[in-house]
Amino acid sequence: MSKRYTITAALPYTNGPIHIGHLAGVYVPADIYARYLRMRGKDVLFICGSDEHGVAISMKAKKEGISPKEVIDKYHNIIKNSFDVFGISFDYYGRTSSEMHRETAQEFFRTMHDKDCFETQTTEQLYDAKEDQFLADRYVVGTCPKCNNPEAYGDQCESCGSSLNATDLIKPKSALSGESPSLKTTTHWYLPLDRYEDFLRSWILESHKSDWKTNVLGQVKSWIDDGLKPRAVTRDLSWGIPVPVAGGENKVLYVWFDAPIGYISATKEWAAKEGKDWKPYWQDKNTELVHFIGKDNIVFHCIIFPSVLKAMGNYILPENVPANEFLNLEGQKLSTSKNWAVWLHEYLEDFPEKQDVLRYVLTANAPETKDNDFTWSDFQTRNNSELVAIFGNFINRVMVLMQKYYDGIVPAPNAYTEADEATLAELAAAPNKIAQLIEQYKFRAACQEMIQLARLGNKYLADEEPWKLIKTNPNRVATIIHTALQVAAGLAITSEPFLPHTAQKLRNMLQLDGNLGWDNVSTLPLLRTGQQLGDSTLLFEKVEENAISMQMTKLTT
Repeated sequence: MSKRYTITAALPYTNGPIHIGHLAGVYVPADIYARYLRMRGKDVLFICGSDEHGVAISMKAKKEGISPKEVIDKYHNIIKNSFDVFGISFDYYGRTSSEMHRETAQEFFRTMHDKDCFETQTTEQLYDAKEDQFLADRYVVGTCPKCNNPEAYGDQCESCGSSLNATDLIKPKSALSGESPSLKTTTHWYLPLDRYEDFLRSWILESHKSDWKTNVLGQVKSWIDDGLKPRAVTRDLSWGIPVPVAGGENKVLYVWFDAPIGYISATKEWAAKEGKDWKPYWQDKNTELVHFIGKDNIVFHCIIFPSVLKAMGNYILPENVPANEFLNLEGQKLSTSKNWAVWLHEYLEDFPEKQDVLRYVLTANAPETKDNDFTWSDFQTRNNSELVAIFGNFINRVMVLMQKYYDGIVPAPNAYTEADEATLAELAAAPNKIAQLIEQYKFRAACQEMIQLARLGNKYLADEEPWKLIKTNPNRVATIIHTALQVAAGLAITSEPFLPHTAQKLRNMLQLDGNLGWDNVSTLPLLRTGQQLGDSTLLFEKVEENAISMQMTKLTT
């Protein structure tokens, strides 16, 4: 494993709050990975921030009758607060409207401009005469030429996933006025991606063909095989980062160029705040860079941003980009415009103590290899049948027996039986099993291995039946309880990346040494004879039918 990790999570647009699709695709897996690496003693920088430029912001501002600045301030605060309460453990959460970001993005553009990394093109672009402005891609809607979806955007069809140019659309219309746009001449800077075709083919399709996800490799190969084309890096817009060279008046950096640089500007802000050097996290070959994104961002993080980093010449490239597929909701595609979503800030209001339940359900059903479906029925079942009945039940049984038989003081074990030794061996092997899956970005399987520890504990207690032996063989019961407590302590540690709030509660209940981490689980014992445990509390509570009914009503009204 590398000595240093820079982990990025896709910058959310500040034109609306975060929903469960974002969490399942990007933020929960990224947080699991970051928490796990920290527990292994690695130097980890987990970076994210608000993406505050682009057409989506301008459109939201126009729709709400407020300024773009008011839009980004509103949603930046909602998003950041939701992440904080939910437990996404960013080391720094920045903003692309910051002065540091403006300086960094403009520095990238100037450097690449001076190195002749761009070319200029004068083209005809769609223009809304009624609004007197050029139409950026998202300002244009029309019929997709590839799948005939009548609601495709000028940059992408969300139905078939194809990347488009606004001029590709059939019967395009302005999203501003509803009018049919005309064509008008304008000049922009372009990044000639075709120059990087050989580099990308060698770097990704050859060097990473065995360790990157097949969905990522497939999309990259499709783009490269189709022939990479120059892509505009500037736009005729008023909202964004001004183009910092002559001829760039009234133009801004295209958001796809400016947003990924936000990872670097946020790192600079974090380093300044912490009194550290930002450069090793982006320019040292001993650093492993990992981008967590959804599949709609694959082209930007696997083709375009790496080409920019390559052009700059002194930046590391991502070691992996474990993009996830999409999460649907109750059998339908998540839709912000139709309010068909479960918003994180609203979930936290309705279920204020159940952050980990949502983390668990989204991880257990993660869209790692294909689109998956979130249903409130499955949410209830997984909470009641797995978290309550398996994890919570095991811990509650152990703590009740501890208090009843030993006043909360860890008993000394006596002679171990074959069952005891098999249980402890399985516990000792669990961290390595979970670790291997996490390091392969198989978080769904890793989470189930963690829950398997709780199943192990439940089965062990059920098989050994200490409540039947307490009067006839108290020495045996002491060994059973001592062994079961080691499994509980192992759960307190290995559950932390997945269920951080629960893990902290369990650590407090067990009075577990704060210095004990991931690698200690295999060495045992984690709890020593004579150790006084803390007060017991239920880790999970059932979700009742009325709570589910309320959520379904909220969706359909």
